[in-house]
Amino acid sequence: MNKRFFVQITLGLGLAMTVPSLAQAQDALARVKAAGTLKVGTETAFAPFDFIDATGQHAGFNVDAFAEVGKELGVKIQWVELPWEGVLPGLEAGQFNMVAGPATITKARVERYRFLSPVAEATVAILRRAKDDTIKTPQDIAGKTVGAGKATAQLAQLKTFSATLPKPVEPREYPGFNEAYADLAAGRIVAVANSLPNIAFVASKQPNVFAVVQPPFGQKSYFGYIGTKKPDDQPLLDAVQAALVKIKADGRMKKLQEKWFGTSFETPDVAPEPSF
Repeated sequence: MNKRFFVQITLGLGLAMTVPSLAQAQDALARVKAAGTLKVGTETAFAPFDFIDATGQHAGFNVDAFAEVGKELGVKIQWVELPWEGVLPGLEAGQFNMVAGPATITKARVERYRFLSPVAEATVAILRRAKDDTIKTPQDIAGKTVGAGKATAQLAQLKTFSATLPKPVEPREYPGFNEAYADLAAGRIVAVANSLPNIAFVASKQPNVFAVVQPPFGQKSYFGYIGTKKPDDQPLLDAVQAALVKIKADGRMKKLQEKWFGTSFETPDVAPEPSF
């Protein structure tokens, strides 16, 4: 074999082995920066956080909040939309860098995922039909069919609350809350259990159809964005965490909360220890 040719082959093999090694050496933040894109997984049936608006576009609090995060990191946001029950498995499978959701911070989830700075309260409340005056308090759902999202903390809170009532609630699980709202409007169920920010938004958009039952029930909780606990992901999550804290400190987060929830929330910079 020609010596020069042998050297070229050897160098080529060396480069081929080095390039993957360099790629593997980069952490998630370096890869996101290099690609110029942060991939974020979410569902689009959780208004006002994520939903499809009248023009067919993905809209909501999360879209605006991550636009600000993208500015801070100097990257674009690429949304990956899935039904909620597929979002967390998609994160673990590496389909995207993190989850918007957002998700209620619970003990079970904290054991498995890293939560970033909370963005809103997640206390659960009841949505009923506007003309149904048989449900005046949360306790009035006893023995009735109440909808909630499948695999959600709101469903878990509903079941816990149901156990305190004279007659248990019959929970009906839905792949998305939009389907639950549709069934409520049609009279197929008597109420929907969801977080107060969500149902307050829905009721404000259709006041002749829906009404919020006060007070909220369950334990106080918060919504937060999610990442994995893999060491490789931590520099990226640290950067997003810093961006969220900055957005809170300069008032941008408050403006977004008022825009989408009609109110603002005092949320801690660091995800608190969950109570349930």
